[in-house]
Amino acid sequence: MSLLILALGTRMPAWVDSGFSEYAKRMPREWAVELVELKPEKREARRPAAQLLALEAARIRSAWGKDHYKIMLDERGRRCDTPAFARKLEDARERRGRICFVIGSADGIDAGIKQEADLLLSLSSLTLPHGLVRVILAEQLYRAVTLLQGHPYHRV
Repeated sequence: MSLLILALGTRMPAWVDSGFSEYAKRMPREWAVELVELKPEKREARRPAAQLLALEAARIRSAWGKDHYKIMLDERGRRCDTPAFARKLEDARERRGRICFVIGSADGIDAGIKQEADLLLSLSSLTLPHGLVRVILAEQLYRAVTLLQGHPYHRV
């Protein structure tokens, strides 16, 4: 089983790297997390956001495996609680064995590539900074896996 996180954005603050690493290292070997940072397109006033997102979508497509279950994080995506998220991970693992999460850039994720997702998932209705999304996702992955394994980390 592998969990791949494709994140548009590089050079995160130290607290982001530290928070993400803390939860990633806690993950059991059979749920190992790999973070791949993709360079976002340079934001320029004369380039429309749709054009930038299309270029970023090409980077995303080249980085994910075709056999991955693709989950894209989007504020308008499906919301679920932690037990439902854990069940979704288990279901995706049984279907494909590999799961890829995509964290978009400042303008989000290209609409065309969203159609290729197996799931659009919302971590919050709020707009969150991308670095914080990395940390929240890593913690929720850890929480979901401990829930699946019957570990007491997740308490209701």
